[in-house]
Parts: sequence; structure tokens; C-alpha cells
Amino acid sequence: MTLSDGTHVTATSDSDRISVELSSRRTGMSFQRTRLSADRTLMSVIRTSLSLISFGFTIFQVFQKAHEAQILKSSVAARNFGLALVTIGTVMLLLGIVYHLQFMTGLRRERAQMKGDGLIHGESAFPVSLTLVTAAALLAIGLFALSSMVFNFGPFGTP
Repeated sequence: MTLSDGTHVTATSDSDRISVELSSRRTGMSFQRTRLSADRTLMSVIRTSLSLISFGFTIFQVFQKAHEAQILKSSVAARNFGLALVTIGTVMLLLGIVYHLQFMTGLRRERAQMKGDGLIHGESAFPVSLTLVTAAALLAIGLFALSSMVFNFGPFGTP
């Protein structure tokens, strides 16, 4: 193991130096575990939002088609319920993305500070979250679904 001053820590080094080096590496790895935990939390938000959006859109479409086929006299209540589910799912996802971005910005700032102070090595990458990219794509789909339901245009609108 190489320290910031260029010296190496080996099994024959002083036990205090070994202990400090190992502690520094464990702290660095804890940032990675925290990052992955934040990704899992965002995945939970995605899962719940996707359920709400897809279920709401399905309810909306089924009752709208039943109304157009004159099976039902009115589909206003089902339309509003479906619209509410899609809206809740989209807003929940938006809030989850905002929370994730704020948390990750703070975590990156803390990690950079500790790396600058020489307390951790920070050798491993701290990449952009694939989960965040997926959440942004799902948010776009949710917004398209809302526009389709409210304004009857967009990629999910009826021809």
C-alpha cells in the first residue's frame, strides 16, 4: 500500500501505520457502499413509480376504450383515478430524483474533502448512476403519458 507521501505500507511496517492505512481504505470503501445504497433507494422509488404510472395509464386506457365502444355511459371517474395515479407516480419519481441528486452531491463533496485532506485515497471511480439515468428516462415516459392523457397528444395519444 502506498501512502500520500510516497512511502509504502507492507506487512512488516509499523502496526500503527498499517492500522491507519487499513482504516483509510475501509472509509473509502464505505463511500462506495453508501453510493450503492442510494442507488438501491432510487430503484425502490422507480419500482413504485413505475407501478403507479403503468397501472394508472392502463385504467385510463381500458375505461376510455370501453366508453368509446359505448360499453360504458361515462368513464370520467376512472379517467380521473387513472390520471391521479399517473400524476402521483410521476411526482414521486421527480422527488426521488431530486433527493438522489442532492444526496449524491453532498456525498461527492464530502468524499472530495476527505480525499483532499488525505484521510482517504479515493482511487476508485465515482461514476454517474445508471439508476439515475433510468429514472430520468422513466420520468420522461411518465410526462409523455400525462400529456397524452390530459391533452390527447404525444407518443401515447389516440390516433
